[in-house]
Amino acid sequence: MRSLPYFCRGQVIRGFGRGSKDLGIPTANFPESVVDNLPADISTGIYYGWARVNNGDIHKMVMSIGWNPYYKNTKKSMETHVIQAFKEDFYGKVLSVALVGYIRPERGFKSLDELIAAIHSDIEEAEAKLDLPEHLKLKEHHFFKTSMSTTASQILNGHRL
Repeated sequence: MRSLPYFCRGQVIRGFGRGSKDLGIPTANFPESVVDNLPADISTGIYYGWARVNNGDIHKMVMSIGWNPYYKNTKKSMETHVIQAFKEDFYGKVLSVALVGYIRPERGFKSLDELIAAIHSDIEEAEAKLDLPEHLKLKEHHFFKTSMSTTASQILNGHRL
């Protein structure tokens, strides 16, 4: 995955409504325009990195990119779990993320409990890896210092700011 780290930004949209409800793990979803512009070498699976909502603090995150085999999605998605408690949803806010590393390929699960356990394991792995010096430095990347005064229609994917 030569495209890592990969930086992208987009307006948070309503997803399938399963993150908080079914899993107890809230996620922020990118619009199709962001998903469709992923580089070809970023395969489906679970990633870790950094996330920022609007001009807020930068937090650790874990992201699922793909079809969510357990739910048999027909549409590819990018679902970000920011590893931080938020008091409210942030639909319509701008989410900026840096995909730093890859955890595992997406896979099917026999039960919802098995899926939830895997997500918790992914979160633990992300938290540990993001404490490594080579990943911590990306938290300070200039991508996160750019202003969020941009409108959603002007927001671009990748390294273009």
